[in-house]
Amino acid sequence: MTRRYRKTPFALAAALLLALPVAAQAQEEEEEGPFSWNAAITSDYVFRGASQSDENPAIQLGFDYELGSGFYVGVWGSTVDFGPGSPSVEIDTYIGWNHDISDAWNFDLMLNRYNYFGEDRAYGDSDYLELIGALTYAEMLTFTLGYSNDVWATGENGWYYGINTSVGIGNGFNLDLGGGWSAFDDATGVEDYADWMIGINRDFGSVNIALGYYDTGKAGDYNFGDTGDGRVVLTFSIGG
Repeated sequence: MTRRYRKTPFALAAALLLALPVAAQAQEEEEEGPFSWNAAITSDYVFRGASQSDENPAIQLGFDYELGSGFYVGVWGSTVDFGPGSPSVEIDTYIGWNHDISDAWNFDLMLNRYNYFGEDRAYGDSDYLELIGALTYAEMLTFTLGYSNDVWATGENGWYYGINTSVGIGNGFNLDLGGGWSAFDDATGVEDYADWMIGINRDFGSVNIALGYYDTGKAGDYNFGDTGDGRVVLTFSIGG
């Protein structure tokens, strides 16, 4: 996972990662008040290179609230599908702190809990916490580090290292580029793997349309099978 991370400038730089899952395309936060929202329909919910919706469309919705002094809280949700008996809904709940270090640099620190609902009892628990830090330069280049001591509810450590950029290329279009590396304790049984993406997006009135190609390396294919293969994703999103 969008994915999925805070759906404000921090996550936007991620057509992202965005990691986090992306699970949803982020919308620029407006200055009118402390409350903001975002919604999206996507042809495939991809998080860190792998499909979270079994290569099917997903519906996503998120809300943020600014608490003042850079602190914020939020919730973001998406339909998911990991196979028979798996959860059908992911709801991320998070709290964070955003701070402008200088005119050019911004730092964002967020604690995100991935919550999953709708799974069969035999499937087991999938909920876990991740601490995510993002350092953004000039609102266009973002370096991301994520850490969990219970990745995928395995009780083991997982790390994510990401870099992404979004730059204007004329006529209102933006070019999105991103890459990342996921690493895990050996006890998880999951291979460390790389992911990357390339895409374009443009606002058409209040609607942002994004088209991107996502893929993982051979280890990603080993970990996730067909859901780790390369794919083209089309996303329609709005926010306010």
